[in-house]
Amino acid sequence: MGASEMYGTQRGAIAALLEAVGDSVMVLSYQEDRSFAAMSLDRFGAAGSVRLDWRGHEVIHRCDAFDGGQLRRTVLAHAEPGELAIVFWDNLAVPSVALEASLIADHAEVVEDVRPNCWIYLAGSAVLVEWHDGEGLTVARVPG
Repeated sequence: MGASEMYGTQRGAIAALLEAVGDSVMVLSYQEDRSFAAMSLDRFGAAGSVRLDWRGHEVIHRCDAFDGGQLRRTVLAHAEPGELAIVFWDNLAVPSVALEASLIADHAEVVEDVRPNCWIYLAGSAVLVEWHDGEGLTVARVPG
């Protein structure tokens, strides 16, 4: 099964997030996911199967903390009011979502519970947050 056929097959993994934010979240199609990935994730090299290589990029912040409170503080510190955010999970079977960054902050614990690893692309600021269970987070500018 190819990536496009596997994409989004585990929609139940985001059920709690969909319930928490209601109509304010958009579940992305495979094509939408790949378009946003081209603007963000794909501009970094890989450092293993689910990590990005930050060498040579403008890292804004690193933190070893891994909890909903730290995710909330990080998103609020780097997102502009009303900014669109895309959440990519470490498994294409779980569909990516688009929502206002402030909703990620409001529901940080729900986001944290979906998968242990994710990336949050703040589209207006061109900032990417990499979030890994037990390893904290990295915030960097997406290269142009």
